[in-house]
Amino acid sequence: MAKRLLGATPHILYSRTIIPHTRPILARPVSTFQKTPEPCDLFEYTSGRWIYNDNLRQRERRRAFNISELKRLAALAVQQKEADVIEFKKLAEGGFNRSFLITMRDGYQFVARIPYPANEPKFLIVASEVATLDFLRAHGIPVPKVFDYSAVADNSAGTEYIFMEYIQGKNLGDVWYTLSERERRELVARIVQLESRLFSLRFPASGSLYYCNDLPDNYSRVIVPSPGKTDRFCIGPDTSLRLWYGERLHLSVERGPYRDPLAVLTAGAKKEIAYLEKFGRPLQPLQRLRREVYNYQPQSHLEHAVALEKYLQIAPYLIPYDCPALHRPAIRHPDLQPNGIFITDDLDVSGLIDWQHSTILPLFLQCGIPESLQNYGDEISESLQFPALPNNFDELEEIEQFQQTELLRRRQLHYFYVKLTAERNPEHYEALTLHFSTLRQRLFHHASDPWEGDNMTLKADLITLSRKWTDLTRDARTPCPISFPDDELTECLRLERAQSEADEQFQACQEAIGVGHEGWVPLANYDEAKRSERKLKADALDAAETEEEKTIIQENWIFDDFCEEEYM
Repeated sequence: MAKRLLGATPHILYSRTIIPHTRPILARPVSTFQKTPEPCDLFEYTSGRWIYNDNLRQRERRRAFNISELKRLAALAVQQKEADVIEFKKLAEGGFNRSFLITMRDGYQFVARIPYPANEPKFLIVASEVATLDFLRAHGIPVPKVFDYSAVADNSAGTEYIFMEYIQGKNLGDVWYTLSERERRELVARIVQLESRLFSLRFPASGSLYYCNDLPDNYSRVIVPSPGKTDRFCIGPDTSLRLWYGERLHLSVERGPYRDPLAVLTAGAKKEIAYLEKFGRPLQPLQRLRREVYNYQPQSHLEHAVALEKYLQIAPYLIPYDCPALHRPAIRHPDLQPNGIFITDDLDVSGLIDWQHSTILPLFLQCGIPESLQNYGDEISESLQFPALPNNFDELEEIEQFQQTELLRRRQLHYFYVKLTAERNPEHYEALTLHFSTLRQRLFHHASDPWEGDNMTLKADLITLSRKWTDLTRDARTPCPISFPDDELTECLRLERAQSEADEQFQACQEAIGVGHEGWVPLANYDEAKRSERKLKADALDAAETEEEKTIIQENWIFDDFCEEEYM
């Protein structure tokens, strides 16, 4: 089916539409501004639709609450009365929360934000974000001021909420593609400088940040020292979504605080092993275009459990014992992307938003180039050559000039970030350039991620590590504790390449019909996207050579509704 889809997929330009990820484990928030004419729309997701499993995505985001009471509580938070609220409108809908802009009679504006029902565990997520914002603000980081909050829904509004400052300035996402070279460099310099201040903060453990008074007595904690003041903050459970996704929410497993790097490295894998033991069953890959790679046969959860056990064997060796400075816990923004950054006309960063799910991790796991700034996979970027347009740029066709200009933009962002980090945040640069830094992080994340019928990704990482063992450990005397027979190794790498090709095909199909992650599309584009999707399916069916192939396409069509419950 993958080859037939490739033949049916026309070439299109790179889409600049920013779209919210939707399954909670992979969610990435995005701001979508719009006015809402009817009060009932305050409960519903109205920023877009999904071309498959739309009803499920909408249910995940529907949140009813007492509008009058939320307005009353909001007014109290800024020492005013409900009657002083003259406007209450939807401001933004992201992957985790819905935000409302509140305007008072005196013109003052601030934000009310409530989590979606699927955002779990709400109590810890809300409590941790509030404490994180307060802590960062106290250390000079430009984040919104919190006026009041409730980490539980047991209140008169019937929902958890945070009332916070409305950040002034331009959203960087609105001008991201129009910046000049000078502006790109200046803005990246400001971001690197802010990250340097974040990395300078010191913590006694890894996990997530809380007010001491917010965590019940049965939660473990490590106090964050505050010289000359009463201890207010502590490190408590890690709010990373991969640790709580679906039925994992109810598992009694270690989630922090973590007092050493090995506890961080192993918690996610142990969680996933516990999940597979209790809920695991054979599954076809969630990404339906991958299913052809496995002849549409379910993959055994037990095989993934074996890979996780192998990961636990090598986890101690992922700690860079020769670089103890990189062991210390550090905090950074969980998803530093343009829509979460507000800037002034002078390119100063006036605010960083979307701090939910912030975690404190050892520096060697926390490092990395933000996704919106990195250009991995490009030889020029990875070798840190100074980027420039090709010499024959003026002779190129218009479409080629556009592509080269976009490539230059990505290369410049990557280059500026790394060079400025080396100058202004040397600890982060040391972590970035640590040998096998990317492989260490890949192993950590792939061992922690919820299993979705993929037995190859983690296993391929383990094979790569076993092949580079001496280079990683820098100790020829210590044998690698894991091994793979040659035939198993060869087959795993073949399947991983086939999976990657299927993923590329799926991305091409999404771009061909103009949709994003999980089929998200702006409301205005929904009907057109559905028409394109139906044509793509019809073309794939027409290309099928047998009735059996047609049946397989029908049963596994990548943009049809399907049951996700078994992957939870």
